[in-house]
Amino acid sequence: MPRTPQTELRRVMTLLDVVSLGIGASVGVAIFSILAPAAALAGTGLLAAVTIAAVPMVIFAVVYAFMGSTVPRSVASYDWPARFVHPKAGFAVAWLRIFGDTAALIVLTRVLAVYLSQIVPMPQRPTMLVLLLLFCVINLVGVHVAAGVERVLVAAKLIALAVFMLLGLSAVESANFHSVPGPGLAGIFAAVPLLMSLYLGIESAVEVGEEIKDATSTIGKGLAIAAVIAVVLYLGVSTITLGVLGSRTLSASQAPLFDAGSRFLGRWNTPVVSFAAVAAIGTTINAIYLTFTRFLFAMGQDRVLPAILANIHPRWATPHVAILVVFVCGVLGLLLPSSLLFLFLAVNLPSMVQYFFNCLAAARLVAGHPALLARARLLMKRGTVTAWASAGMLASAVLFVAGFTVDWRPYAILAGWAAVGVCYWRVRGRHAGRLRDRHQDEADAAAELGSPPRRNA
Repeated sequence: MPRTPQTELRRVMTLLDVVSLGIGASVGVAIFSILAPAAALAGTGLLAAVTIAAVPMVIFAVVYAFMGSTVPRSVASYDWPARFVHPKAGFAVAWLRIFGDTAALIVLTRVLAVYLSQIVPMPQRPTMLVLLLLFCVINLVGVHVAAGVERVLVAAKLIALAVFMLLGLSAVESANFHSVPGPGLAGIFAAVPLLMSLYLGIESAVEVGEEIKDATSTIGKGLAIAAVIAVVLYLGVSTITLGVLGSRTLSASQAPLFDAGSRFLGRWNTPVVSFAAVAAIGTTINAIYLTFTRFLFAMGQDRVLPAILANIHPRWATPHVAILVVFVCGVLGLLLPSSLLFLFLAVNLPSMVQYFFNCLAAARLVAGHPALLARARLLMKRGTVTAWASAGMLASAVLFVAGFTVDWRPYAILAGWAAVGVCYWRVRGRHAGRLRDRHQDEADAAAELGSPPRRNA
């Protein structure tokens, strides 16, 4: 009997997987590389800047938790704006994310290759290529395999970073928090757009909403747990690093955690910090693969991108074509500028666009879909959701503009990529938008009944 093609993703992810994915996506390369340039801007105000950078992410996490408890979707950050704002908004989010996620894969594999070279010397670009291929294979064979890898790596990095923080307490010098005059509030706020990199991705679990068991209940709990762990972890690591090195030494450091660890870990410094870096960056690469492929998968289902991207492997139940395209994007991304500052902003800017439109989608949902609001598992009044969503839109807009003072080049390249997207939408995307509109009633009815609608394949 011939095998029929798989048309739906499997619900196999649990609360532990949601927490692991959130921590895995957000606690990654940034903690090992962003503290130095942030300290150069904020000085001894680094901890204040880390704390301020957490505020927008808490706002975004609340909005995402509400939306995930109401209409869980795979690649939700694309689906929600497309359904509740306009198909153009969903397309804009997903199109810009192609650029941002490609840049993310490059910065992640590059830094991971550097840390691996601390253990065994190896050429950088071939190592990056091998890493891209490795995570491609992991994601090809099934979300349960990718989720299992994520759980193991998250546990490993939490243990390693806990060791770093506990042993580092003995080497902290209180004078390092106030002995050098800081740049004041201007420097602190200048560092915030960079430090947003620490928290990006905390909401990643919503992008696989249709693969989570009891998603309406699990997503909100998982995001809350992941957010608390991430904030505590970042404040702890930043406190130890600044307290051990001081702001001047920290701002000049190429590997802040290595330099700080050398003061109190001795001969264990290289294995402990390298192990933490490999585990932390590995989880983020894995999470990017998961979410990036789901964006391409959803756009293929809606015919915004070629329909072949929506193919699901009959054995592994994974969007195998989309996964292979992500691998190709990573290979092409090796041509991007190698500046970490450039790459971090290239990742952050599309994320701010995504957060803005998803907060707008939340406001539109509560304003125009009372039945969906009534069935939300995260109980919030209409005015409360609107307030959180408005705060999120304001925060994302301010952070998007603030990054221009750091490096204008990512803005120029992103504008060029957006122009290509506008041309593409005029040729193909408008048809996809009409297709989505024709089936909107079916999707809304299915959501209000508590079941995810099937996209048109």
